[in-house]
Formats: sequence, structure tokens, C-alpha cells
Amino acid sequence: MTKKLLLMSAMATACLVAVQATAQVSTTPPQAARDPADAAYLADRDKISADYKAAKALCDALKDNAKDVCMEEAKGKEKIAKAELDQKHKPSNGNARKVAEAKVDAAYAVAKEKCDDQKGDAKDACVKQAKAEEAKGKADIKAMPK
Repeated sequence: MTKKLLLMSAMATACLVAVQATAQVSTTPPQAARDPADAAYLADRDKISADYKAAKALCDALKDNAKDVCMEEAKGKEKIAKAELDQKHKPSNGNARKVAEAKVDAAYAVAKEKCDDQKGDAKDACVKQAKAEEAKGKADIKAMPK
């Protein structure tokens, strides 16, 4: 009985020490200890998100297709801004391609949404034009260095 009690006490103490040691070793550095460049990057990401939420709130006041176009523009601006921020933070050919892709995707989404205001042949021609511009943009991206 005494051995069992001592063994349980020792195990409880070992667990307590392990928990305290883990609590003292923080995996995330405090805000002040972060690299200033990383802190600026995170602040910029937060600003992009805030700008998107503000733009989205403005779109909520609109109706019908104007609201849809506004939402696509807001989403596109956010996507482009995030891609440009990543390119600024870690410049690379891959990130440059992502910026170009974000711009092409956003332009296509907005153009396609604007086509919804039209009817019949005019709408078909509008969608065809939007797809042609997207295809040209994607071809330009393929020509970029990897």
C-alpha cells in the first residue's frame, strides 16, 4: 500500500513538473519580441482584412447585380492586396505569378458579373470577351519565369 502511494505521488509530481516546464517554454514569442518586419506584415494583413470588411459593408447597401459586382470587386481587391503583400514580404518569381494570377482572376470575375446586367446576344458577347481577356492574361502568366 505504501509503495503504491509513493509511486502515485512520484507520478503526480513528475506530471506537475512537466506541465510547469511546458508552460514556461512558450512556442510563440511575445508581441514585443517578434521581428519588426513580421509585425509589420501582420499589421498589413490585418489592414487588408479590415479594408475588405469595410468594402463589403458598402456593398451591402446596394441591390441586385450592382451588389454582386461590388462584392466581386471587393474580393478581387483583397486577393490582389494579399498577393502583393506576400510578394513584398518574400519577393520571388512564384509570388510575382500569384500577383498576376490574382489580377487576372479578379478582372475576370468582375467582368463576368458585369455581363449579368446584359441580356441575350449582348450578354453572350460580353462573356466571350471576358473569357478571351482571361485567356490572354493566363497565357501571359505562363510566359512568366517560374
